[in-house]
Amino acid sequence: KPFPVGPVSMISPFNFPLNLTAHKIAPAIAAGCSFVLKPASRTPLGALILGEILANDENMPKEGFSILPTTREAGDKLIEDDRFKLLTFTGSDTVGWDMKKRAGKKPVVLELGGNAACIVDDLTRGLDTVVDQVVHGGFYQSGQSCISVQRIFVKDDIYDDFRGKLVEKTKALKMGDPLDEDTFIGPVISPKDADRLSEWVDEAVKAGAKLLCGGETSKKVFLQPTVLENVDDHCHLYKDEAFGPVVCLEKYSKFSEAVDRVNNSRFGLQAGVFTGNIDKAHYAYDRIYAGGVVINAVPSVRLDAQAYGGVKDSGLGREGLRCAIKDMTELKVMLMKGCGDLANCDN
Repeated sequence: KPFPVGPVSMISPFNFPLNLTAHKIAPAIAAGCSFVLKPASRTPLGALILGEILANDENMPKEGFSILPTTREAGDKLIEDDRFKLLTFTGSDTVGWDMKKRAGKKPVVLELGGNAACIVDDLTRGLDTVVDQVVHGGFYQSGQSCISVQRIFVKDDIYDDFRGKLVEKTKALKMGDPLDEDTFIGPVISPKDADRLSEWVDEAVKAGAKLLCGGETSKKVFLQPTVLENVDDHCHLYKDEAFGPVVCLEKYSKFSEAVDRVNNSRFGLQAGVFTGNIDKAHYAYDRIYAGGVVINAVPSVRLDAQAYGGVKDSGLGREGLRCAIKDMTELKVMLMKGCGDLANCDN
């Protein structure tokens, strides 16, 4: 039967500081594992509040867990100490793969980044409905989600209508204070990231991309929601994870070409496909190399029970309750000899 694997080290990111902490802690409790969690240095409060709730729960074992805000350097012990029997990390691909190299013998689960693609092959669900979903998928959390829409591929016969509506709805998004209920575009996490995004937009335009809207920064931490057309494959905005309110748009003529374009990435977390054709849906599911393919919706979907994770540079292993509990346990077998002896039963 499965037994707890032992102490688990956890490192969570800044962008969903409560949800992504819960995704790690809940399976550990269910599996019976003690744990130490390091929240992101810039957003530790959600994890600390959750830790306080657990600390006051009489059903939790005393000294069975720790929420440990600390620097990245001090947190190296969570990666390298062999007393931990599993490392689970959510964050950037460069940091995650480096952790794997330093983790020693312990198993590692990595939920890393992506530059998620969305194919729009038809408008069976209606132009406004599809564009609304794509706009939300591209710009919610100001694009600071590993499954936010970053690359959009649209069938050539619907491209002009889609592009016009996409630009119109993107321009209508309100940017400002996140505490204002009407605000949709808030700040990015730091001035450094706003500068990086601005540089990536400039690089794409210099390489031949057309800026359809946005692209301007303000107040050091805001970038207008940005749509670029025909971004070169070698530009950062196409090949890397933007993690900001920017999408890249292009057209295609054959569905197989669009699938190939989706796969033209070092990432493979999730992809979205809008199509009313069941054959194309299965073709995409079979051939898109990613951890998940979402039909008739954007890739920006995650369910708690879902086996969630990616391939290529997007990660290693899967999260989600069933998968995470399995990772946090190990099977032990008991072999018995001479059981069922009648003489022993009659004594």
